[in-house]
Amino acid sequence: QVHLVESGGGLVQAGGSLRLSCATSDERRFSMYAMAWFRQAPGKEREFVASIAGSGSSTEYTDSVKGRFTISRDNVRYRVSLQMNNLKPEDTAVYYCAATLGFYAASHYTRAHQYEHWGQGTQVTVSS
Repeated sequence: QVHLVESGGGLVQAGGSLRLSCATSDERRFSMYAMAWFRQAPGKEREFVASIAGSGSSTEYTDSVKGRFTISRDNVRYRVSLQMNNLKPEDTAVYYCAATLGFYAASHYTRAHQYEHWGQGTQVTVSS
């Protein structure tokens, strides 16, 4: 079982920034995992935010975060990050890190059912 642990959530005012981080227990195969961030707001379905290929060579974003969020990974420290800038109240949600073994481009991995491993989630609250 792969364990994913998120950190970095919190409360921020609109226009502010947060950086989420996700550490994995499967260090040996970390570069073989496509990684992603999803989020779930109260009363809504879990939605895709961003993904990154195992090599880090490609990324994919949902339209609402393009130009504001950046996903990145460090295959030496075995973690993936999500830099969130210019946050908006509608970004408020629980953010989940997810991992799946695979070698396709990031654009291939945008659906929750494609991911076998999930973190426990971290709350992000953006006040207006």
